Amino acid sequence: MSAASASAARKSMAQLYRASEPDVLKPLLDRASASPDSRERIIGHASGLLADLRAAQNRGWVNQFLQEYRLNSSEGVALLSLAEAFLRVPDPETADLLIADKLGDADWRAHAGQSNSKLVNGATWGLVVGRVLVGEGPSGPLRRLIGRAGEPFVRMAVGEAMKRMGEIFVMGRTIDEAMRRMKKPDNKGFTASFDMLGEAARTFADGRRYYEAYVGAIDAVGRDPAAGHSISVKLSALHPRYEVARWSECVPALTEMLEALAVQAAGKGIALTVDAEESERLEMSLDIIGAVAALPSLKGWDGFGMAVQAYGKRARPVVAWANELGRVMNVRLVKGAYWDSEIKRTQVEGLSDYPLFTRKAATDVSYLAVAKDMLAAENIRPAFASHNALTVATILEWAGNARDFEFQRLHGMGDGLYERLVRENGYHCRIYAPVGGHRDLLAYLVRRLLENGANSSFVHQLADARLSEDEILADPVAKIAAVGGARHPSIPLPKDLFAPGHRNSSGLDLSDVATLEATVAAVRQPLARAAGGEDDVAIVTTAVSRAHTAFPTWSRTPVDERAACLERLADLLEAHRDRLMAICVQEAFKTIPDAIGEVREAADFCRYYAGEARSRLRAVELPGPTGERNMLHIEGRGVWATIAPWNFPLAIFLGQTVAALVAGNTVVAKPAPQTPEIARVAVELAHQAGVPRDALILVPGGPQVGAALTADVRIAGVAFTGSTATAKRIARTLVADDDRPIVPLIAETGGINAMIVDSTALPEQVVADVVTSSFRSAGQRCSALRLLLVQADVAETVIEMLTGAMDTLRLGDPADPATDVGPVIDRASYDKLMAYRASVADRTVKTLPAPAEGLFVPPTLVRIDRIEDLDREWFGPILHVATWEAGKLEETIARVNAKGYGLTMGLHSRIARAAEVTEAAAAVGNLYINRSMIGAVVGSQPFGGEGLSGTGPKAGGPHYLYRFCAERAVSVDTTSAGGNATLLSLDEGGI
Repeated sequence: MSAASASAARKSMAQLYRASEPDVLKPLLDRASASPDSRERIIGHASGLLADLRAAQNRGWVNQFLQEYRLNSSEGVALLSLAEAFLRVPDPETADLLIADKLGDADWRAHAGQSNSKLVNGATWGLVVGRVLVGEGPSGPLRRLIGRAGEPFVRMAVGEAMKRMGEIFVMGRTIDEAMRRMKKPDNKGFTASFDMLGEAARTFADGRRYYEAYVGAIDAVGRDPAAGHSISVKLSALHPRYEVARWSECVPALTEMLEALAVQAAGKGIALTVDAEESERLEMSLDIIGAVAALPSLKGWDGFGMAVQAYGKRARPVVAWANELGRVMNVRLVKGAYWDSEIKRTQVEGLSDYPLFTRKAATDVSYLAVAKDMLAAENIRPAFASHNALTVATILEWAGNARDFEFQRLHGMGDGLYERLVRENGYHCRIYAPVGGHRDLLAYLVRRLLENGANSSFVHQLADARLSEDEILADPVAKIAAVGGARHPSIPLPKDLFAPGHRNSSGLDLSDVATLEATVAAVRQPLARAAGGEDDVAIVTTAVSRAHTAFPTWSRTPVDERAACLERLADLLEAHRDRLMAICVQEAFKTIPDAIGEVREAADFCRYYAGEARSRLRAVELPGPTGERNMLHIEGRGVWATIAPWNFPLAIFLGQTVAALVAGNTVVAKPAPQTPEIARVAVELAHQAGVPRDALILVPGGPQVGAALTADVRIAGVAFTGSTATAKRIARTLVADDDRPIVPLIAETGGINAMIVDSTALPEQVVADVVTSSFRSAGQRCSALRLLLVQADVAETVIEMLTGAMDTLRLGDPADPATDVGPVIDRASYDKLMAYRASVADRTVKTLPAPAEGLFVPPTLVRIDRIEDLDREWFGPILHVATWEAGKLEETIARVNAKGYGLTMGLHSRIARAAEVTEAAAAVGNLYINRSMIGAVVGSQPFGGEGLSGTGPKAGGPHYLYRFCAERAVSVDTTSAGGNATLLSLDEGGI
């Protein structure tokens, strides 16, 4: 591939990455269109394929079972959820709970006798009986009849059913078993592309294991190259940190591994295809694939290929890039496998637009346009993966008499679509065939079923008796043209995610190499820092006096004007994002993702509280008897002291401050002594946004400044975030003077935050969330995970995977995008944490080496015997792990509650009842279920604790502003000025 061609292809991809949907679709609509005559032939052919598909759906009990229990039913969802978790549960007690949870609430009787298959109806009656067994109380008649044998019987039956379900979607547990299965009559005429099942490596050991599995698979398939089977490889299965931030590490390593696999496959005379990954990995994938494609040792081998996802806006230029590689490339075109996760990631990160299409019909248009490109490309051997009869018929129409391409379908799906084409018409179809143990099918199975169970998918539409053939075969080009290529109305752009309340803050796409490089350069810019940490108590009295004098004028400023100041401040924060991020990195040692999050959260606080003030801080007329007017006015209290921590020196500093300001108070704000510069710049921007200089005054300094500030009797309220001990000292100060007014204290403090994991949880997901919750930000978040409680039955598995995942973490310069864990904030914190690590060295399960220089506390995993052994918060990357016994969830929660802290708690479980129990019993401000425990979002996840963890109300929530306000009720007797005019003016009511 020439340098010019490569540059042009990459430029085209960059332009389309997050371009607007209508702009991207405009040329695709032209390319995907068919003439009226061609369209008529396509519909005729598609109608015949549709008949074949429907006939196949009525063959075999498996197809009929899946048709009866589709994902648009609660029963279908229950079965899917059961399949996802059951086979990994080792203990009978939790297995019974899972069965009861998934089978107990569904209406299986409604399906009784509804299928044409006796086996399906028999299975349904089995589910009915299972429902009775798990759903009745202990004195139910069937329970009494079957007695103690009941639950083991159901457990065995469910286990067998789940294994049968696994066989539907997994070709074989080993490559040899899969190859034998391909020889069965049902697969006559088809070839296979075997995928060694695995979503992604979490550890380096995972990567090595998957690599060896690929080596073994290539060797096995290569023993019979004439069979025409091939191998599919996931790059993310070979390296646990396949991320743009680790480009320099993972791309060379993956290139080397892929080269070895490709050379092996070429030597065996079989084909190898690189599977598609999420959009943020596309450029890395192309670098790896391009490097291997150019190897002289592979010249003449026509078996190398790659997958392209049509739902991505960059699909066409990727195909153009592949065509220019200077060799024949096998290109598998798929609709796409990560749609929902990529939508969510784009929203969460506040990016400008989606990398993919938001309408199913738009993906179909893209698929057809790219398919036409592939059929015309000189150096591409096309493979069209689809279960859509209309798509297949269109490709057949465009291909004419050609047979130099192939179709592909997933094993277990699309039966009936290709049999006639293969066996009677000479076309080639390859089955994408997952290989692996049934316990390993989890994420793959769920994703594939969800893809094809979505209401918009062809497979789902085919099974919907309410849809006519014309509706099923409707032209996607016409559908998209009718809406002008517009984005789906239910999927707003990330900036509009919280509309009409407030605009979402904008993020940075660190998967884009140019953006990442520019960001790194920006945060490395040298900064002059203001001197901080010196206590100057004299400034406090002056600052409070100024703020006290300014209060009447600011409090009378209309709430709309105060809110507008906050919105202008949010805009300024985003305009100065590079500078603010640089200060966060250099002053607070935040990593680049954390620095982005800091600026975004600060902007979110400003916009959210501005919106809340406009809607909630208005005077309200209240009901009362006739002749009386009752008004409730909401006013500022006076001068507030806001005292912020160093771990969120911009977001919390501004969040507390702007809340007080928009409520009509003036503010004297004290930042942490470790982070004065970020506070200084934030206050400067607030003044630029229109906040009067005497309404917001910065007083940097240490504990003595804070003590003097809270002791000033003119302070009308204190908002504090920091340690529990300091919060208690402030509370004592506020009540020490008997002549001082009673003023509010809003305190957010720390916690011994626990995550509870049962045996139904997916270990890979648990480990990813534990690493994020415990070690991101060097463990220096109030919400960080401190205590991991794993059900004893799976503890060793989870701990082994966790220690492996810890090995992938990198400690270093926070300005380096590859850094996961930076230094802790100061020497005092470092000395305290390192002394504690030394004291628990004999109980340390895992720790990492630290850089020779700098205040780096290595991520550390400590085993403790009991929950009670951890009696205080250690504010750093130190995680404690203990076990709990099955059946003791409520007791475990109670033991955590007994510690008195109440900030965050996590639960990982696939049992809905476990989530309900935890939600009811956990005495915490924020409960996170099946996700990480950090990163609360303003307006979505209001944050704050209870007990030793804070006073509330919760920051970023709908009740927060009220605490900064005084409520004043005014009642007026309107009859005192000459009678009740309202009553006297009433008409006769129609009499």
